[in-house]
Amino acid sequence: MTSMISTALRDTFRQGYDLSRLRKDILAGMTVGIVALPLSMGLAIASGVAPEYGLYTAIVAGFLIALTGGSRVNISGPTAAFVVILLPITAKYGAGGLAVATLMAGLILMIMGLCRLGRLIEYVPYPVTIGFTSGIAVVIASLQLKDFFGLSHITIPEHFFLRISTIATSLPQLSIWDTLIAVITLGVFLIWKRLKTSVPPHLPALLIGAGTAWLVLNNIDGTTIATIGSKFSWDVDGVSGTGIPPVAPRFILPWHLPDASGRPIGISFELIRELMTSAFAIAMLGALESLLCAVVADGMTRTRHHSNGELIGQGIGNLVAPFFGGIPATAAIARTATSIRSGATSPIASIVHGVFVLLAVLLLAPLLAHIPMASLAALLLMVAWNMSEAHHFVRIVRVAPREDIAVLLTCFGLTVIFDMVIAVTIGMLLAGLLLIQRISNLSTVNLYSAKEPNESINLPSSIAIYDINGPLFFGAAQKALNALQKTDDHIQVMILDMTDVNMLDMTALVAVENILMDMQKRNIGLVLNGVQPRLLLKMRKAGIRRQKNNIAFGRNMQESSQHALTHLVSRQ
Repeated sequence: MTSMISTALRDTFRQGYDLSRLRKDILAGMTVGIVALPLSMGLAIASGVAPEYGLYTAIVAGFLIALTGGSRVNISGPTAAFVVILLPITAKYGAGGLAVATLMAGLILMIMGLCRLGRLIEYVPYPVTIGFTSGIAVVIASLQLKDFFGLSHITIPEHFFLRISTIATSLPQLSIWDTLIAVITLGVFLIWKRLKTSVPPHLPALLIGAGTAWLVLNNIDGTTIATIGSKFSWDVDGVSGTGIPPVAPRFILPWHLPDASGRPIGISFELIRELMTSAFAIAMLGALESLLCAVVADGMTRTRHHSNGELIGQGIGNLVAPFFGGIPATAAIARTATSIRSGATSPIASIVHGVFVLLAVLLLAPLLAHIPMASLAALLLMVAWNMSEAHHFVRIVRVAPREDIAVLLTCFGLTVIFDMVIAVTIGMLLAGLLLIQRISNLSTVNLYSAKEPNESINLPSSIAIYDINGPLFFGAAQKALNALQKTDDHIQVMILDMTDVNMLDMTALVAVENILMDMQKRNIGLVLNGVQPRLLLKMRKAGIRRQKNNIAFGRNMQESSQHALTHLVSRQ
Protein backbone atom coordinates (compact mmCIF):
# COMPACT_ATOMS: atom_id res chain seq x y z
CA MET A 1 0.00 0.00 0.00
CA THR A 2 2.87 2.36 0.81
CA SER A 3 4.17 2.09 -2.73
CA MET A 4 0.79 3.23 -4.07
CA ILE A 5 0.31 6.18 -1.69
CA SER A 6 1.92 9.57 -2.42
CA THR A 7 3.18 8.34 -5.78
CA ALA A 8 2.95 11.77 -7.39
CA LEU A 9 4.79 13.55 -4.58
CA ARG A 10 7.42 10.80 -4.42
CA ASP A 11 7.99 10.98 -8.17
CA THR A 12 8.30 14.76 -7.99
CA PHE A 13 11.14 14.70 -5.46
CA ARG A 14 12.77 11.66 -7.06
CA GLN A 15 13.15 13.57 -10.33
CA GLY A 16 14.55 16.65 -8.61
CA TYR A 17 12.84 19.66 -7.05
CA ASP A 18 14.54 23.05 -6.79
CA LEU A 19 13.74 26.59 -5.65
CA SER A 20 12.68 27.64 -9.13
CA ARG A 21 9.96 25.01 -9.22
CA LEU A 22 8.97 25.88 -5.65
CA ARG A 23 8.42 29.53 -6.61
CA LYS A 24 6.25 28.47 -9.56
CA ASP A 25 4.20 26.15 -7.37
CA ILE A 26 3.68 28.80 -4.69
CA LEU A 27 2.47 31.33 -7.27
CA ALA A 28 0.20 28.75 -8.91
CA GLY A 29 -1.17 27.64 -5.54
CA MET A 30 -2.00 31.22 -4.53
CA THR A 31 -3.63 31.89 -7.90
CA VAL A 32 -5.84 28.82 -7.78
CA GLY A 33 -6.57 29.59 -4.11
CA ILE A 34 -8.15 32.85 -5.23
CA VAL A 35 -10.37 30.87 -7.59
CA ALA A 36 -11.16 28.18 -5.02
CA LEU A 37 -12.19 30.62 -2.28
CA PRO A 38 -15.51 31.83 -3.73
CA LEU A 39 -16.24 28.59 -5.58
CA SER A 40 -15.82 26.48 -2.45
CA MET A 41 -18.30 28.67 -0.59
CA GLY A 42 -20.72 28.82 -3.52
CA LEU A 43 -20.66 25.07 -4.11
CA ALA A 44 -21.22 24.36 -0.42
CA ILE A 45 -24.23 26.68 -0.43
CA ALA A 46 -25.51 25.04 -3.63
CA SER A 47 -25.16 21.65 -1.89
CA GLY A 48 -27.38 22.84 0.96
CA VAL A 49 -24.78 23.46 3.68
CA ALA A 50 -23.08 26.52 5.15
CA PRO A 51 -20.24 28.10 3.12
CA GLU A 52 -17.50 27.17 5.60
CA TYR A 53 -18.08 23.47 4.83
CA GLY A 54 -16.81 24.06 1.31
CA LEU A 55 -13.77 25.97 2.59
CA TYR A 56 -12.92 23.20 5.05
CA THR A 57 -13.14 20.70 2.19
CA ALA A 58 -10.67 22.67 0.07
CA ILE A 59 -8.32 22.95 3.05
CA VAL A 60 -8.38 19.39 4.40
CA ALA A 61 -9.23 17.25 1.38
CA GLY A 62 -7.23 19.42 -1.02
CA PHE A 63 -4.16 19.13 1.22
CA LEU A 64 -4.42 15.38 1.87
CA ILE A 65 -5.20 14.39 -1.72
CA ALA A 66 -2.17 16.35 -2.90
CA LEU A 67 -0.01 14.46 -0.39
CA THR A 68 -1.33 10.99 -1.13
CA GLY A 69 -2.78 11.13 -4.68
CA GLY A 70 -1.42 9.91 -7.96
CA SER A 71 -1.60 13.11 -10.05
CA ARG A 72 1.06 15.78 -9.84
CA VAL A 73 -1.10 18.78 -10.60
CA ASN A 74 -4.71 17.90 -9.76
CA ILE A 75 -6.41 20.49 -7.56
CA SER A 76 -9.09 18.86 -5.42
CA GLY A 77 -12.00 20.31 -3.51
CA PRO A 78 -15.77 20.77 -3.85
CA THR A 79 -16.92 20.56 -7.45
CA ALA A 80 -20.09 21.47 -9.30
CA ALA A 81 -20.68 17.90 -10.47
CA PHE A 82 -21.47 16.84 -6.91
CA VAL A 83 -24.24 19.38 -6.36
CA VAL A 84 -27.04 17.33 -7.95
CA ILE A 85 -26.14 14.36 -5.71
CA LEU A 86 -25.46 16.26 -2.48
CA LEU A 87 -28.45 18.59 -2.39
CA PRO A 88 -31.04 15.76 -1.98
CA ILE A 89 -28.85 14.14 0.72
CA THR A 90 -28.63 17.38 2.68
CA ALA A 91 -32.36 18.05 2.33
CA LYS A 92 -33.23 14.62 3.75
CA TYR A 93 -30.40 13.90 6.19
CA GLY A 94 -28.82 17.29 6.91
CA ALA A 95 -25.11 18.08 7.17
CA GLY A 96 -24.60 15.02 9.36
CA GLY A 97 -25.99 12.66 6.74
CA LEU A 98 -23.85 14.30 4.08
CA ALA A 99 -20.73 13.88 6.24
CA VAL A 100 -21.46 10.17 6.84
CA ALA A 101 -22.10 9.61 3.11
CA THR A 102 -18.80 11.37 2.32
CA LEU A 103 -16.94 9.11 4.74
CA MET A 104 -18.51 6.03 3.16
CA ALA A 105 -17.61 7.28 -0.31
CA GLY A 106 -14.01 7.73 0.82
CA LEU A 107 -13.87 4.10 1.92
CA ILE A 108 -15.29 2.97 -1.43
CA LEU A 109 -12.70 5.03 -3.32
CA MET A 110 -9.86 3.57 -1.27
CA ILE A 111 -11.12 0.03 -1.92
CA MET A 112 -11.33 0.79 -5.65
CA GLY A 113 -7.74 2.01 -5.65
CA LEU A 114 -6.42 -0.92 -3.61
CA CYS A 115 -8.24 -3.32 -5.96
CA ARG A 116 -6.59 -1.53 -8.90
CA LEU A 117 -9.84 -0.51 -10.55
CA GLY A 118 -8.52 2.83 -11.78
CA ARG A 119 -8.26 1.67 -15.37
CA LEU A 120 -11.92 0.66 -15.49
CA ILE A 121 -12.98 4.32 -15.53
CA GLU A 122 -11.51 4.55 -19.02
CA TYR A 123 -14.31 2.32 -20.29
CA VAL A 124 -17.04 4.91 -19.69
CA PRO A 125 -18.14 5.94 -23.23
CA TYR A 126 -17.65 9.55 -24.29
CA PRO A 127 -21.37 10.20 -25.04
CA VAL A 128 -22.25 9.02 -21.52
CA THR A 129 -19.69 11.36 -19.93
CA ILE A 130 -20.71 14.38 -21.99
CA GLY A 131 -24.40 13.57 -21.57
CA PHE A 132 -24.47 13.51 -17.80
CA THR A 133 -21.97 16.37 -17.30
CA SER A 134 -24.01 18.59 -19.63
CA GLY A 135 -27.16 17.57 -17.77
CA ILE A 136 -25.54 18.37 -14.43
CA ALA A 137 -24.52 21.77 -15.79
CA VAL A 138 -28.12 22.57 -16.74
CA VAL A 139 -29.35 21.53 -13.29
CA ILE A 140 -26.67 23.61 -11.53
CA ALA A 141 -27.50 26.64 -13.66
CA SER A 142 -31.20 26.32 -12.80
CA LEU A 143 -30.33 26.18 -9.09
CA GLN A 144 -28.46 29.51 -9.30
CA LEU A 145 -31.32 31.50 -10.83
CA LYS A 146 -32.99 32.10 -7.45
CA ASP A 147 -29.97 33.95 -6.02
CA PHE A 148 -29.09 35.50 -9.40
CA PHE A 149 -32.44 37.30 -9.48
CA GLY A 150 -32.73 37.78 -5.73
CA LEU A 151 -35.86 35.65 -5.41
CA SER A 152 -35.32 34.97 -1.70
CA HIS A 153 -39.06 34.70 -1.03
CA ILE A 154 -39.62 31.53 -3.11
CA THR A 155 -38.91 27.87 -2.40
CA ILE A 156 -37.18 26.06 -5.21
CA PRO A 157 -38.92 22.77 -6.15
CA GLU A 158 -36.85 19.62 -6.43
CA HIS A 159 -37.94 18.71 -9.97
CA PHE A 160 -36.38 20.60 -12.86
CA PHE A 161 -39.46 21.64 -14.84
CA LEU A 162 -41.31 22.75 -11.70
CA ARG A 163 -38.22 24.70 -10.70
CA ILE A 164 -38.06 26.53 -14.02
CA SER A 165 -41.80 27.18 -13.94
CA THR A 166 -41.62 28.60 -10.40
CA ILE A 167 -38.71 30.88 -11.27
CA ALA A 168 -40.39 32.05 -14.49
CA THR A 169 -43.64 32.96 -12.71
CA SER A 170 -41.68 34.73 -9.94
CA LEU A 171 -39.55 36.90 -12.23
CA PRO A 172 -41.88 39.93 -11.88
CA GLN A 173 -40.88 40.01 -8.18
CA LEU A 174 -37.13 39.89 -8.85
CA SER A 175 -34.77 42.11 -6.86
CA ILE A 176 -33.38 44.85 -9.08
CA TRP A 177 -30.26 45.28 -6.96
CA ASP A 178 -29.41 41.58 -6.63
CA THR A 179 -29.91 41.14 -10.36
CA LEU A 180 -27.73 44.18 -11.06
CA ILE A 181 -24.94 42.81 -8.86
CA ALA A 182 -25.16 39.44 -10.62
CA VAL A 183 -25.05 41.01 -14.07
CA ILE A 184 -22.07 43.21 -13.10
CA THR A 185 -20.19 40.21 -11.68
CA LEU A 186 -20.90 38.17 -14.79
CA GLY A 187 -19.92 41.03 -17.11
CA VAL A 188 -16.62 41.70 -15.32
CA PHE A 189 -15.82 37.99 -15.39
CA LEU A 190 -16.38 37.74 -19.16
CA ILE A 191 -14.50 40.94 -19.95
CA TRP A 192 -11.56 40.06 -17.71
CA LYS A 193 -11.38 36.59 -19.20
CA ARG A 194 -10.91 38.09 -22.65
CA LEU A 195 -7.97 40.17 -21.40
CA LYS A 196 -6.02 36.95 -20.75
CA THR A 197 -4.08 38.34 -17.77
CA SER A 198 -2.38 36.22 -15.11
CA VAL A 199 -5.02 37.26 -12.56
CA PRO A 200 -7.99 34.85 -12.69
CA PRO A 201 -11.28 36.58 -13.58
CA HIS A 202 -12.95 35.32 -10.41
CA LEU A 203 -11.08 37.85 -8.25
CA PRO A 204 -11.93 41.11 -10.07
CA ALA A 205 -15.49 39.91 -10.73
CA LEU A 206 -16.01 39.16 -7.04
CA LEU A 207 -14.30 42.36 -5.83
CA ILE A 208 -16.29 44.61 -8.15
CA GLY A 209 -19.53 42.78 -7.41
CA ALA A 210 -18.99 43.00 -3.65
CA GLY A 211 -17.81 46.62 -3.92
CA THR A 212 -20.91 47.60 -5.86
CA ALA A 213 -23.13 45.88 -3.28
CA TRP A 214 -21.36 47.73 -0.44
CA LEU A 215 -21.81 51.09 -2.17
CA VAL A 216 -25.51 50.43 -2.78
CA LEU A 217 -26.17 49.28 0.79
CA ASN A 218 -24.38 52.26 2.32
CA ASN A 219 -25.72 54.99 0.04
CA ILE A 220 -29.26 54.03 -0.92
CA ASP A 221 -31.70 53.76 1.96
CA GLY A 222 -34.14 50.88 2.10
CA THR A 223 -32.17 48.56 -0.16
CA THR A 224 -31.46 44.94 0.71
CA ILE A 225 -28.91 42.73 -0.98
CA ALA A 226 -28.46 39.13 0.13
CA THR A 227 -24.88 38.40 1.25
CA ILE A 228 -23.12 35.55 2.98
CA GLY A 229 -23.29 37.56 6.20
CA SER A 230 -27.04 38.17 5.94
CA LYS A 231 -27.85 34.56 5.12
CA PHE A 232 -25.50 32.55 7.35
CA SER A 233 -24.50 32.74 11.00
CA TRP A 234 -22.23 30.72 13.28
CA ASP A 235 -21.71 29.85 16.92
CA VAL A 236 -18.37 28.47 18.10
CA ASP A 237 -17.60 27.96 21.81
CA GLY A 238 -20.25 30.46 22.82
CA VAL A 239 -19.03 33.12 20.37
CA SER A 240 -21.42 33.89 17.52
CA GLY A 241 -21.32 35.94 14.36
CA THR A 242 -22.51 36.17 10.79
CA GLY A 243 -20.93 34.82 7.63
CA ILE A 244 -18.24 32.21 8.24
CA PRO A 245 -16.39 31.52 11.52
CA PRO A 246 -12.78 32.84 11.55
CA VAL A 247 -11.41 29.55 12.89
CA ALA A 248 -9.49 26.66 11.41
CA PRO A 249 -11.29 23.36 10.70
CA ARG A 250 -11.93 21.61 14.00
CA PHE A 251 -12.20 17.88 14.66
CA ILE A 252 -15.74 16.59 15.03
CA LEU A 253 -17.23 13.15 14.64
CA PRO A 254 -19.36 13.23 11.47
CA TRP A 255 -22.31 11.56 13.20
CA HIS A 256 -22.37 14.40 15.75
CA LEU A 257 -23.28 16.87 13.00
CA PRO A 258 -26.97 17.79 12.70
CA ASP A 259 -29.59 16.01 10.67
CA ALA A 260 -32.35 17.81 8.76
CA SER A 261 -34.14 18.63 12.05
CA GLY A 262 -31.05 20.04 13.75
CA ARG A 263 -30.33 17.11 16.10
CA PRO A 264 -27.11 15.03 15.93
CA ILE A 265 -27.72 12.41 13.28
CA GLY A 266 -26.00 9.56 15.11
CA ILE A 267 -24.78 6.38 13.47
CA SER A 268 -26.69 3.18 12.82
CA PHE A 269 -26.83 0.31 10.38
CA GLU A 270 -30.13 1.65 9.07
CA LEU A 271 -28.55 5.04 8.29
CA ILE A 272 -25.61 3.37 6.53
CA ARG A 273 -27.99 1.22 4.50
CA GLU A 274 -30.05 4.25 3.45
CA LEU A 275 -26.95 6.25 2.48
CA MET A 276 -25.15 3.41 0.65
CA THR A 277 -26.61 4.24 -2.78
CA SER A 278 -25.72 7.93 -2.37
CA ALA A 279 -22.21 7.09 -1.14
CA PHE A 280 -21.66 4.81 -4.12
CA ALA A 281 -22.83 7.56 -6.49
CA ILE A 282 -20.46 10.06 -4.83
CA ALA A 283 -17.57 7.60 -5.11
CA MET A 284 -18.25 6.76 -8.76
CA LEU A 285 -18.59 10.40 -9.77
CA GLY A 286 -15.52 11.34 -7.74
CA ALA A 287 -13.48 8.59 -9.35
CA LEU A 288 -14.64 9.48 -12.84
CA GLU A 289 -14.08 13.22 -12.46
CA SER A 290 -10.70 12.94 -10.73
CA LEU A 291 -9.30 10.49 -13.30
CA LEU A 292 -10.67 12.49 -16.24
CA CYS A 293 -9.07 15.56 -14.71
CA ALA A 294 -5.78 13.67 -14.35
CA VAL A 295 -5.91 12.68 -18.04
CA VAL A 296 -6.52 16.31 -19.06
CA ALA A 297 -3.68 17.45 -16.80
CA ASP A 298 -1.33 14.84 -18.28
CA GLY A 299 -2.06 16.24 -21.73
CA MET A 300 -1.27 19.79 -20.57
CA THR A 301 1.91 18.94 -18.64
CA ARG A 302 3.16 15.86 -20.55
CA THR A 303 3.26 13.86 -17.33
CA ARG A 304 1.61 10.57 -16.40
CA HIS A 305 -0.63 10.01 -13.42
CA HIS A 306 -1.07 6.86 -11.33
CA SER A 307 -4.78 6.06 -11.57
CA ASN A 308 -4.96 3.69 -8.61
CA GLY A 309 -2.83 5.97 -6.46
CA GLU A 310 -5.14 8.86 -7.34
CA LEU A 311 -8.18 6.84 -6.25
CA ILE A 312 -6.49 6.04 -2.94
CA GLY A 313 -5.61 9.71 -2.46
CA GLN A 314 -9.18 10.76 -3.24
CA GLY A 315 -10.39 8.11 -0.81
CA ILE A 316 -8.14 9.36 2.00
CA GLY A 317 -9.23 12.95 1.42
CA ASN A 318 -12.92 12.08 1.49
CA LEU A 319 -12.45 9.76 4.46
CA VAL A 320 -10.75 12.39 6.63
CA ALA A 321 -12.52 15.60 5.51
CA PRO A 322 -15.88 14.79 7.21
CA PHE A 323 -14.06 14.69 10.58
CA PHE A 324 -13.29 18.40 10.02
CA GLY A 325 -16.63 19.49 8.59
CA GLY A 326 -15.81 18.73 4.96
CA ILE A 327 -18.10 17.62 2.15
CA PRO A 328 -17.22 15.38 -0.86
CA ALA A 329 -14.17 16.42 -2.83
CA THR A 330 -12.69 15.44 -6.15
CA ALA A 331 -10.28 16.91 -8.66
CA ALA A 332 -11.64 20.03 -10.38
CA ILE A 333 -10.72 20.36 -14.05
CA ALA A 334 -11.13 24.16 -14.20
CA ARG A 335 -9.05 24.79 -11.07
CA THR A 336 -6.44 22.26 -12.19
CA ALA A 337 -6.16 23.96 -15.60
CA THR A 338 -5.81 27.36 -13.87
CA SER A 339 -3.04 25.98 -11.69
CA ILE A 340 -1.17 24.51 -14.67
CA ARG A 341 -1.46 27.74 -16.65
CA SER A 342 -0.08 29.58 -13.61
CA GLY A 343 3.03 27.40 -13.65
CA ALA A 344 2.25 24.47 -11.33
CA THR A 345 4.71 21.58 -11.60
CA SER A 346 3.95 19.38 -8.59
CA PRO A 347 1.47 18.57 -5.77
CA ILE A 348 3.09 21.40 -3.80
CA ALA A 349 0.85 23.82 -5.72
CA SER A 350 -2.26 22.06 -4.40
CA ILE A 351 -0.83 22.08 -0.88
CA VAL A 352 -0.22 25.83 -1.15
CA HIS A 353 -3.78 26.25 -2.44
CA GLY A 354 -5.09 24.58 0.74
CA VAL A 355 -2.88 26.72 2.98
CA PHE A 356 -4.03 29.88 1.13
CA VAL A 357 -7.69 29.03 1.72
CA LEU A 358 -6.92 28.34 5.42
CA LEU A 359 -5.23 31.74 5.82
CA ALA A 360 -8.15 33.43 4.07
CA VAL A 361 -10.56 31.82 6.56
CA LEU A 362 -8.47 32.93 9.53
CA LEU A 363 -7.69 36.46 8.33
CA LEU A 364 -10.46 37.47 5.92
CA ALA A 365 -13.61 35.92 7.39
CA PRO A 366 -15.22 39.31 8.21
CA LEU A 367 -14.65 40.51 4.63
CA LEU A 368 -15.96 37.28 3.11
CA ALA A 369 -19.27 37.92 4.86
CA HIS A 370 -19.83 40.88 2.49
CA ILE A 371 -19.78 38.70 -0.67
CA PRO A 372 -23.21 38.96 -2.35
CA MET A 373 -25.10 35.74 -2.96
CA ALA A 374 -25.86 37.08 -6.45
CA SER A 375 -22.13 37.28 -7.22
CA LEU A 376 -21.61 33.68 -6.16
CA ALA A 377 -24.59 32.68 -8.31
CA ALA A 378 -23.04 34.47 -11.30
CA LEU A 379 -19.71 32.68 -10.81
CA LEU A 380 -21.46 29.31 -10.52
CA LEU A 381 -23.34 30.04 -13.73
CA MET A 382 -19.97 30.38 -15.43
CA VAL A 383 -18.87 27.11 -13.80
CA ALA A 384 -22.00 25.46 -15.18
CA TRP A 385 -21.37 26.86 -18.65
CA ASN A 386 -17.77 25.65 -18.69
CA MET A 387 -18.88 22.28 -17.36
CA SER A 388 -21.58 21.87 -19.99
CA GLU A 389 -19.01 21.18 -22.74
CA ALA A 390 -21.52 22.76 -25.12
CA HIS A 391 -19.19 22.62 -28.13
CA HIS A 392 -18.53 18.90 -27.57
CA PHE A 393 -22.25 18.29 -27.09
CA VAL A 394 -23.09 20.00 -30.39
CA ARG A 395 -20.25 18.24 -32.18
CA ILE A 396 -21.51 14.80 -31.10
CA VAL A 397 -25.01 15.66 -32.31
CA ARG A 398 -23.59 16.79 -35.67
CA VAL A 399 -21.08 14.04 -36.49
CA ALA A 400 -21.68 10.99 -34.28
CA PRO A 401 -23.62 7.88 -35.35
CA ARG A 402 -27.30 7.94 -34.45
CA GLU A 403 -26.81 5.34 -31.72
CA ASP A 404 -24.24 7.52 -29.92
CA ILE A 405 -26.50 10.54 -30.24
CA ALA A 406 -29.29 8.51 -28.64
CA VAL A 407 -27.01 7.62 -25.71
CA LEU A 408 -25.96 11.26 -25.33
CA LEU A 409 -29.50 12.63 -25.33
CA THR A 410 -30.74 9.86 -23.04
CA CYS A 411 -28.04 10.58 -20.43
CA PHE A 412 -28.62 14.32 -20.73
CA GLY A 413 -32.40 14.08 -20.43
CA LEU A 414 -32.39 11.60 -17.54
CA THR A 415 -29.86 13.70 -15.60
CA VAL A 416 -31.99 16.81 -15.94
CA ILE A 417 -35.35 15.15 -15.29
CA PHE A 418 -34.34 12.52 -12.69
CA ASP A 419 -30.76 12.26 -11.44
CA MET A 420 -27.23 11.37 -12.48
CA VAL A 421 -27.29 7.84 -11.05
CA ILE A 422 -30.24 6.80 -13.20
CA ALA A 423 -28.75 8.60 -16.21
CA VAL A 424 -25.34 6.91 -15.98
CA THR A 425 -26.86 3.48 -15.24
CA ILE A 426 -29.18 3.56 -18.25
CA GLY A 427 -26.55 5.30 -20.41
CA MET A 428 -23.98 2.58 -19.67
CA LEU A 429 -26.62 -0.08 -20.33
CA LEU A 430 -27.49 1.45 -23.71
CA ALA A 431 -23.83 1.90 -24.60
CA GLY A 432 -23.14 -1.72 -23.64
CA LEU A 433 -26.02 -3.01 -25.77
CA LEU A 434 -24.83 -0.93 -28.71
CA LEU A 435 -21.31 -2.30 -28.27
CA ILE A 436 -22.65 -5.85 -28.29
CA GLN A 437 -24.62 -5.10 -31.44
CA ARG A 438 -21.61 -3.56 -33.18
CA ILE A 439 -19.29 -6.41 -32.25
CA SER A 440 -21.87 -9.01 -33.25
CA ASN A 441 -22.03 -7.41 -36.69
CA LEU A 442 -18.33 -8.22 -37.05
CA SER A 443 -19.02 -11.95 -36.68
CA THR A 444 -19.90 -13.53 -40.01
CA VAL A 445 -20.25 -16.96 -41.61
CA ASN A 446 -19.61 -17.17 -45.36
CA LEU A 447 -20.00 -20.17 -47.69
CA TYR A 448 -16.95 -20.63 -49.91
CA SER A 449 -16.67 -22.66 -53.07
CA ALA A 450 -14.46 -25.71 -52.79
CA LYS A 451 -11.49 -24.06 -54.49
CA GLU A 452 -11.75 -20.61 -52.91
CA PRO A 453 -9.66 -21.14 -49.75
CA ASN A 454 -6.82 -22.83 -51.59
CA GLU A 455 -6.64 -23.24 -55.34
CA SER A 456 -4.38 -26.33 -54.98
CA ILE A 457 -7.13 -28.22 -53.14
CA ASN A 458 -9.87 -29.76 -55.28
CA LEU A 459 -12.87 -30.97 -53.25
CA PRO A 460 -16.13 -32.49 -54.45
CA SER A 461 -19.36 -30.51 -54.21
CA SER A 462 -20.57 -32.71 -51.33
CA ILE A 463 -18.02 -30.96 -49.06
CA ALA A 464 -19.01 -27.43 -47.98
CA ILE A 465 -16.54 -24.92 -46.56
CA TYR A 466 -17.76 -22.15 -44.27
CA ASP A 467 -15.47 -19.32 -43.23
CA ILE A 468 -16.26 -18.02 -39.71
CA ASN A 469 -14.86 -14.59 -38.79
CA GLY A 470 -14.82 -12.50 -35.63
CA PRO A 471 -15.57 -13.15 -31.96
CA LEU A 472 -18.26 -15.68 -31.08
CA PHE A 473 -19.95 -14.58 -27.86
CA PHE A 474 -23.49 -14.36 -26.52
CA GLY A 475 -24.36 -11.42 -28.73
CA ALA A 476 -23.11 -12.93 -31.98
CA ALA A 477 -22.74 -16.71 -31.77
CA GLN A 478 -26.31 -17.83 -32.40
CA LYS A 479 -26.86 -15.25 -35.13
CA ALA A 480 -23.65 -16.17 -36.95
CA LEU A 481 -23.94 -19.93 -36.60
CA ASN A 482 -27.61 -20.12 -37.65
CA ALA A 483 -26.43 -20.05 -41.27
CA LEU A 484 -24.79 -23.46 -40.76
CA GLN A 485 -28.16 -25.11 -40.21
CA LYS A 486 -29.36 -24.18 -43.71
CA THR A 487 -27.16 -26.49 -45.77
CA ASP A 488 -28.20 -28.24 -48.97
CA ASP A 489 -29.31 -31.87 -48.79
CA HIS A 490 -26.41 -33.10 -50.92
CA ILE A 491 -23.78 -31.86 -48.40
CA GLN A 492 -22.14 -34.79 -46.62
CA VAL A 493 -19.17 -33.09 -44.89
CA MET A 494 -18.84 -29.54 -43.57
CA ILE A 495 -15.52 -27.76 -42.94
CA LEU A 496 -15.69 -24.79 -40.53
CA ASP A 497 -12.68 -22.51 -41.06
CA MET A 498 -12.21 -20.92 -37.58
CA THR A 499 -8.78 -19.44 -38.23
CA ASP A 500 -10.16 -15.90 -37.70
CA VAL A 501 -12.23 -16.70 -34.60
CA ASN A 502 -10.52 -15.08 -31.60
CA MET A 503 -13.09 -15.60 -28.83
CA LEU A 504 -15.54 -18.25 -27.67
CA ASP A 505 -17.83 -17.88 -24.68
CA MET A 506 -20.25 -20.40 -23.18
CA THR A 507 -23.06 -19.33 -25.50
CA ALA A 508 -20.84 -20.03 -28.51
CA LEU A 509 -19.76 -23.40 -27.09
CA VAL A 510 -23.40 -24.41 -26.61
CA ALA A 511 -24.16 -23.24 -30.16
CA VAL A 512 -21.30 -25.38 -31.51
CA GLU A 513 -22.63 -28.34 -29.53
CA ASN A 514 -26.08 -27.82 -31.02
CA ILE A 515 -24.61 -27.67 -34.54
CA LEU A 516 -22.68 -30.87 -33.85
CA MET A 517 -25.85 -32.67 -32.71
CA ASP A 518 -27.75 -31.31 -35.71
CA MET A 519 -25.01 -32.53 -38.07
CA GLN A 520 -25.07 -35.96 -36.40
CA LYS A 521 -28.85 -36.23 -36.85
CA ARG A 522 -28.45 -35.34 -40.52
CA ASN A 523 -25.44 -37.69 -40.86
CA ILE A 524 -23.13 -34.83 -41.90
CA GLY A 525 -19.48 -34.94 -40.89
CA LEU A 526 -17.86 -31.88 -39.27
CA VAL A 527 -14.26 -30.69 -39.54
CA LEU A 528 -13.02 -27.69 -37.51
CA ASN A 529 -10.08 -25.95 -39.17
CA GLY A 530 -7.48 -23.63 -37.63
CA VAL A 531 -8.92 -23.46 -34.11
CA GLN A 532 -6.56 -21.45 -31.89
CA PRO A 533 -4.95 -23.55 -29.09
CA ARG A 534 -6.63 -21.67 -26.22
CA LEU A 535 -10.03 -22.01 -27.92
CA LEU A 536 -9.36 -25.67 -28.61
CA LEU A 537 -8.72 -26.14 -24.89
CA LYS A 538 -12.08 -24.53 -24.13
CA MET A 539 -13.81 -26.88 -26.53
CA ARG A 540 -12.20 -29.93 -24.97
CA LYS A 541 -13.23 -28.80 -21.48
CA ALA A 542 -16.78 -28.43 -22.80
CA GLY A 543 -16.69 -31.98 -24.17
CA ILE A 544 -16.26 -31.09 -27.87
CA ARG A 545 -13.60 -33.58 -28.89
CA ARG A 546 -12.50 -35.55 -31.92
CA GLN A 547 -15.11 -38.23 -32.64
CA LYS A 548 -14.65 -40.90 -35.28
CA ASN A 549 -17.03 -40.41 -38.21
CA ASN A 550 -18.50 -37.29 -36.57
CA ILE A 551 -15.99 -34.52 -35.85
CA ALA A 552 -12.34 -33.88 -36.70
CA PHE A 553 -9.84 -31.04 -36.20
CA GLY A 554 -7.32 -29.72 -38.74
CA ARG A 555 -4.41 -27.33 -38.23
CA ASN A 556 -4.68 -25.92 -41.75
CA MET A 557 -6.98 -26.16 -44.74
CA GLN A 558 -4.97 -28.87 -46.45
CA GLU A 559 -5.13 -31.13 -43.37
CA SER A 560 -8.81 -30.35 -42.84
CA SER A 561 -9.58 -31.15 -46.48
CA GLN A 562 -7.85 -34.50 -46.07
CA HIS A 563 -10.01 -35.23 -42.99
CA ALA A 564 -13.12 -34.32 -45.00
CA LEU A 565 -12.15 -36.59 -47.92
CA THR A 566 -11.37 -39.47 -45.53
CA HIS A 567 -14.75 -39.03 -43.88
CA LEU A 568 -16.42 -38.96 -47.30
CA VAL A 569 -14.71 -42.21 -48.34
CA SER A 570 -15.71 -43.93 -45.08
CA ARG A 571 -19.38 -43.23 -45.83
CA GLN A 572 -19.26 -44.99 -49.21
